Amino acid sequence: MRILLTNDDGIDAPGLRVLESIAREISSDLWIVAPRVEQSGKARSFSFGSPLRLYERDPRRFSVEGTPVDCVMLAVHHLMRGKRPDLILSGVNRGQNIAEDVTYSGTVSAAAEGAILGIPSIALSQAFGLDGTSLSLHWETAEAHAPSLIKRLIKRSWPSDIVLSVNFPHRAPSDVEGTRITRQGKREQPFFHVEERIDPRGQSYYWFGFKRKQGQTEEGTDLHAIYGGYISITPLHFDLTHNPTRDALAETREALAAPAKP
Repeated sequence: MRILLTNDDGIDAPGLRVLESIAREISSDLWIVAPRVEQSGKARSFSFGSPLRLYERDPRRFSVEGTPVDCVMLAVHHLMRGKRPDLILSGVNRGQNIAEDVTYSGTVSAAAEGAILGIPSIALSQAFGLDGTSLSLHWETAEAHAPSLIKRLIKRSWPSDIVLSVNFPHRAPSDVEGTRITRQGKREQPFFHVEERIDPRGQSYYWFGFKRKQGQTEEGTDLHAIYGGYISITPLHFDLTHNPTRDALAETREALAAPAKP
């Protein structure tokens, strides 16, 4: 099995080293194509209007002066064009990708690009800091649980246009409660904050962030699973059509139709 590894934290990120360790338990045919520097929050942006720089670190290991989506495009359409990957793994992200995070996440978007190309793709993320106190990461949790989980998912299979977003809880491997198949939750917006600071020249600048605390969650969501110490597996798709609203509007299409020309 040929596996492409990528991320949004950059080629030198510890999570990518963890991902490589995970992938080597599945296959020896690995390609690594990742951003040269961190690209968190880039979502599905790609370098349509500017050239890309590609740097070969080692055989089958490349960094790209671009976004996570750039990395997947360059890997599949150029570097690996003779034999496409059978699987794309993106991560392991430093921090959870749950609720609305999935729409911002470069980690999830890199996997989404793989799914758009018809390649089974999984985004992996390691949660941390949700209790508001400890900011250390249990990389060993993803490393311990991911290989067997990925093998089981591959054996089970899923539609190639679906991205699997896997989040590991902020717990030691032995303290993980189990695995839950979840739906995307909704974050409480008051947790978002804008912090204003002053630079040495007296000018304001700003940081966006989320308060590290747990809010109210619905059972069955990725938020609820991660807060409870479970591994969360959320199938995502990128057909953004809301069918109930489409159907409701279709029923009133005559009222919505443009007035006839005189």
